[in-house]
Order: sequence, then C-alpha cells, then structure tokens
Amino acid sequence: MKNLPPKHQQIITLHAPFICQVVQLAQQPHNRAALATLLQQADTSGWSALVRAVRRIADGQRDTGALHGLDEEDRVIAEAILRGLQDPATLPDPNARPEPTLAAPGLAGMIQAAASGNVEALTLISNMAEQMSRAGGPMSRLAAVIRPLINGERDADKLCKGMNEQTRQLVLDILS
Repeated sequence: MKNLPPKHQQIITLHAPFICQVVQLAQQPHNRAALATLLQQADTSGWSALVRAVRRIADGQRDTGALHGLDEEDRVIAEAILRGLQDPATLPDPNARPEPTLAAPGLAGMIQAAASGNVEALTLISNMAEQMSRAGGPMSRLAAVIRPLINGERDADKLCKGMNEQTRQLVLDILS
C-alpha cells in the first residue's frame, strides 16, 4: 500500500474491514451465503456499482474488465480486493484508522459534488454522516455540520461551535 497515492491509501484504510472480509469470504466456497449477505448490505447502502464488480471478481473474473464503470473510490476498493485475492500480504490492516489530515480534501470534494447536485456524492456523504453520528462524540459533531456545508455555510465560527480542537481543525481544513 505504500506505493499508492495518499488518497488511495486513505480510501483503502477507511474500507479495510470490508476489503478484508470480501477477500476472506470469496476464497472459501462454503462462505458464499455470507458473502452474498455482505454484498446485499453494501448494495442497500448505495454501493451498487462496487457490488456488481465484487460479484464478478468473486465469480472468478480477475482482469481489469471487472472494474469497468467504477468511480475512483470504488475502483480503489475493488483493486485492493483483487490484490488481496492474489496476495493476502497486501491486505490492509482492518483495525487501522484513517489519517484525519487526509480526510479533509476527500470530504470537501464530496461536499462540493453533493452541493452541485451529484446524487452519488450526496448519498455517500449522507451515509458517512449517519455513521459518524452513530459513533457519537466529536464524530457526531462533525456529522452535524455536513448538511450546512452542503447548503453553503462557510462561517467557521458557526460551524465549529462546540467542537474539540481536532474536529475544529478538520472543519477548517475542509473549508480551505
């Protein structure tokens, strides 16, 4: 993973549990039902294109044709799955946490895309905000400013009210 661009490393770290689980389940035919359940949950969460690609990969397609039609994030995840199936040593640590300083550009891009009417970005950022909200604490506070950011709010004092310093800095990085 060290040779990948930082953005791709961040995507892989964020989705490491999913990537590892898919690889583990796809390697064992008796786990097909568990893989189907995992992929159904991902599909329900709005990851339809990725799920189609993962199903092709799980069915034995190992060339880049399985990645056709994926956006950048889905492609990075699917490529990590392919690498993991070929060499399990390349799998990311499912317990690793993303680097917060690398999150700001990705969140800013999704917020901008959602504000411009990109339905996929809006769905993705909404799902992320829901997960952050469930996490509670500073993540919940960050989730609370996603909608105002999409709606165009740029007053840092208003957005950062009640945040700890790390979360405040993340919001300031998103704004910049």
